Amino acid sequence: MRKLVYYVGVSIDGYIAGPGGEFDFYPLADDMAAWINERYPETVPTHIRPHAGLEDAPNKRFDTLMMGLGTYQPALDIDVASPFAHMRQYVVSTTLDDVADPGVELVREPLGIARKLKAEEGDKDVWLCGGGRLAAALLPEIDELIVKNYPVVAGAGVSAFSGGFRPTLFTPTERRSFSNGAQVTWFTRTP
Repeated sequence: MRKLVYYVGVSIDGYIAGPGGEFDFYPLADDMAAWINERYPETVPTHIRPHAGLEDAPNKRFDTLMMGLGTYQPALDIDVASPFAHMRQYVVSTTLDDVADPGVELVREPLGIARKLKAEEGDKDVWLCGGGRLAAALLPEIDELIVKNYPVVAGAGVSAFSGGFRPTLFTPTERRSFSNGAQVTWFTRTP
């Protein structure tokens, strides 16, 4: 069975984006970018891949992604209707009327599609790309977290999980640090 994996960057205070959807406040580092490009090349948007030397890079961990409208909107703002054309893409929204690209499927109810995708045959997992409300809605189905924790306090914004109080245990399994002070930690759902 495939896993639903929430792979996301967060500030020290748990925000994945600023109040206006900003995500450019995370400190960058060449060693971290190189590591992401090597380990998770499919998480680099299609229109950026040629600039990172990844135009022909195969998907290593994920072949499908789910994202909320807040995560999808920055692509739409630059006229990119299919930001991850190298994967199957699902946008979860109750307010978006339609999607202009046939490679992106609009979904109204996330739990059903997440369960369906996890049940499919395959050796690649499903990437939950964001945002916080979608992550909270899908928390019962999230099998693993890969959290890129950056050494910056945002102060306000989009929480990594924006939903009701629902304590859910995960066990850390690995951690890696980078020159910008960021750490990536892998967590699996605690049985």
